[in-house]
Amino acid sequence: MTLFGILLLLLIAAICGSIGQSLAGYNLGGCIISIVVGFIGAYLGTWMADNLGLPELFTIDIEGKPFPIIWSIIGSLLFALIVGFLRRGVNKRV
Repeated sequence: MTLFGILLLLLIAAICGSIGQSLAGYNLGGCIISIVVGFIGAYLGTWMADNLGLPELFTIDIEGKPFPIIWSIIGSLLFALIVGFLRRGVNKRV
């Protein structure tokens, strides 16, 4: 994969992670955290779709590597919700 492909993949993951965090109403951090959340969301969303037998709705191919946009956003949303609930639970106990 070329440098341009990697940068494009990071940009798309950051956008998907940011959208997922915005929909969840809980911001985990800045741009690098959004990239990480986007990749975790892509993994989590694809795993859920495969286990439930759901199709890939919108996938972008970057130099032959597919990146599931919709499942990344949904996975990012779920990941941000889970982390948000865990952080709120820990902060209430202290």
